[in-house]
Amino acid sequence: MQTKLTQLLGIKHPVIQGGMAWCSDAVLAAGVSNAGGAGIIGTGGRTAEWVRDEIRKAKTLTDKPFGCNVMLMAPNVAEVVETICAEKVAFVTLGAGNPVPHIPTFHAAGIKVIPVVPNVKLAQRIEAAGADAMVVEGMEAGGHIGKQTTMSLMENVLPNVKSIPVLVAGSISDGRAIAAALLMGAEGVQMGSRFLMSTECPAHPRAKAAIAAATDTDSAATGYSRNLGVRCLENAFTKKYTELEVSGAPNEELMRFATGTNRAGIIEGDIENGEVMVGQALNVLNEVLPCQQIMDKLMEECQAALKRATSFID
Repeated sequence: MQTKLTQLLGIKHPVIQGGMAWCSDAVLAAGVSNAGGAGIIGTGGRTAEWVRDEIRKAKTLTDKPFGCNVMLMAPNVAEVVETICAEKVAFVTLGAGNPVPHIPTFHAAGIKVIPVVPNVKLAQRIEAAGADAMVVEGMEAGGHIGKQTTMSLMENVLPNVKSIPVLVAGSISDGRAIAAALLMGAEGVQMGSRFLMSTECPAHPRAKAAIAAATDTDSAATGYSRNLGVRCLENAFTKKYTELEVSGAPNEELMRFATGTNRAGIIEGDIENGEVMVGQALNVLNEVLPCQQIMDKLMEECQAALKRATSFID
């Protein structure tokens, strides 16, 4: 399947992996890239040395394009950016901050830039600033979320960005959703939760089992009233966080309470007192498979959905 995204990155399928904190390492990135998509190494919470080592490791595991996700609010962002530029990955996705000042830096290193954007205004600003593509991510996504749904972002952004590819994210968890995004005018998708449920992903088996057992009503968005929205599986942590949130606890107290819970949930397997960040499309996330099998299934489902769409044309 060829789209402007596959042409931009030199990949087989119009799918990039989300940059999930603590989970997106070299093994997962290489697995997605070897399967025909574009894998991503997540740098949030990581040292520049770790990022360098994972990039070098990924290069031993795949000869296909892969990238890095950069959390722009990270205290060591300058070191991480310098490391990525020195190691020459194919592309970066940028979030949690203003991507515009970083675009020339990455371009000077020959690295394509794909910011994650939450609204039309920023999308048009990113387009004008010379980004190579962008991701619009709806609030159905796992992890840190904005205020608009995936469908609303597709309705609002896709007609208003003309010159660069737009990717869609936010509960894009099977091939039908990929087809829907393509039919709306997207050139590809970003998928996190689907690859979280891969054998290559280092998430704890208890976290994967909890996701597989979950149903559509089992996610919660904490911090939403404070513009600190994070979506994960509902558990003792999310209930306590919400109690603090609605009782008027200061943001600093909420942030202290949440510190370390992402790693505790997704890596250490504390599925009650930690965060298990995952999108809302839970009923299709019911098995753990190798990345290649996931990608094959996604493309089969996507092709079937696109063929079905043509049956509605007179």
